[in-house]
Amino acid sequence: MDWKTLLAYITGTVDQELLVRNEYLVTENRILRNQIKGRVRLSDGERKTLAEIGHKLGKHALAEVARIVKPDTILAWHRKLVARKFDGSTQRKALGRPKIDPELEAFVMRIAQENCSWGYDRIVGALANLGYTVTDQTVGNILKRHGIPPAPERKMTTT
Repeated sequence: MDWKTLLAYITGTVDQELLVRNEYLVTENRILRNQIKGRVRLSDGERKTLAEIGHKLGKHALAEVARIVKPDTILAWHRKLVARKFDGSTQRKALGRPKIDPELEAFVMRIAQENCSWGYDRIVGALANLGYTVTDQTVGNILKRHGIPPAPERKMTTT
């Protein structure tokens, strides 16, 4: 027996076994579905799993197998999954540096207003003594954003 014939025989045997397994699972699924009364509630994870597998199967194969929901519904779930991937949703992490905590920003503002002669570096040092890690550039950006001038100008305008 040459290797091509042997390979064809093994492949055919495996295919037959898979077909029999699938037929058994479809029949078992149909029997269990007939015993369940009412609507089957699916979680989002279960819908996602069914949608991914259903998309691989295709509409015609789903029509033979799917019993919980219609094949069109499963394929619609898949379309929504794909659309959600490209919609710019808030589920993904935002790009860029993280925002400064509003509490820390208010604290920087308070220090700058109470200590008119302190520059950015001195404010950074005071914050470091309190356990905050902030750069002088960040302090400068916070003060500029709120319209507070640098130390020499702040010293002249504040009473």
